[in-house]
Amino acid sequence: MPTSPQRAAVHHRARGTERSVARRAELIAIGRKLFADTSYDALSMDDIARQAHVAKGLIYYYFRSKRGYYLAIIQDAVADLVTSAASGLELPAVDRVHRTVDSYLRYAEGHQAAYRTITSGGVGFDTEVQAIRDGVREAIVATIAEGAYGRSDIAPLARMGLLSWLCSVEGATLDWIDRPGLSRDTMRELLVKTLGGTLRAIEEMDPSYPAPPPARRDA
Repeated sequence: MPTSPQRAAVHHRARGTERSVARRAELIAIGRKLFADTSYDALSMDDIARQAHVAKGLIYYYFRSKRGYYLAIIQDAVADLVTSAASGLELPAVDRVHRTVDSYLRYAEGHQAAYRTITSGGVGFDTEVQAIRDGVREAIVATIAEGAYGRSDIAPLARMGLLSWLCSVEGATLDWIDRPGLSRDTMRELLVKTLGGTLRAIEEMDPSYPAPPPARRDA
């Protein structure tokens, strides 16, 4: 059995790990705000350290470079968006689609800085950043496919149809949070209806992917 000093050492390391994880998360939260308001190239590590009120060496310690810091911020924002949009898997198919679109819009509305970072901010030409953005698109497409077809492993035509719809959603959502002229409910219904058109087009071209029936609304 471990001796008392050994147990104390294990406990000390565990507490140190917890503090390290919390500190890293705090730096990522700060970075999400910084990069949302300023372009990647416009922020130096000195700028970041000054605005975050930390030593520059601390950022290097956790992330090794500005690029590593930025990638961690993107990945963190992506995880939040995917988790939010994928909620409600226990619902019937049509309700699940509505829930996914609503969750997506709620996230964009409530976390505007993070949403801009995911879809349009920073070093968009960077292949790793693009890979992260492609990953979140695939995750959202899979979630929509689960709601519409009951499975995520869909044929290339169906996938391309859903991806095309999602790309248009990204642009529309960015405009919506920049110029909020529509309520979230109206925006959701608009996007759901355009998704319905996409699903019907997919069905027309490939009858093995029938569009789910429209949701019935109470009078």
